[in-house]
Amino acid sequence: MANTSSAKKATRKIATRTEVNRDRRGRVRTYLRKVEEALANGDQAKAAEALKVAEPVLMRAASRGIVHRNTASRKVARLTARVRALST
Repeated sequence: MANTSSAKKATRKIATRTEVNRDRRGRVRTYLRKVEEALANGDQAKAAEALKVAEPVLMRAASRGIVHRNTASRKVARLTARVRALST
């Protein structure tokens, strides 16, 4: 248990940040799942549209430290390749 007032405040801040980060991580997963579902259904137009929406969400999460920037770039690159492969 925190003893000093600054440690108590830090505990409150950590709890708040954890909630915010959990929401952001969930939002990223939601948008990625929408792309995956469109790919699984074979709908190229819907997958491309979902990817167009998911990419900035994922990159924003990377800039805020929710996911590593290399991880975000890798996910976008792989999803883009899969969407393109669906059209051929």
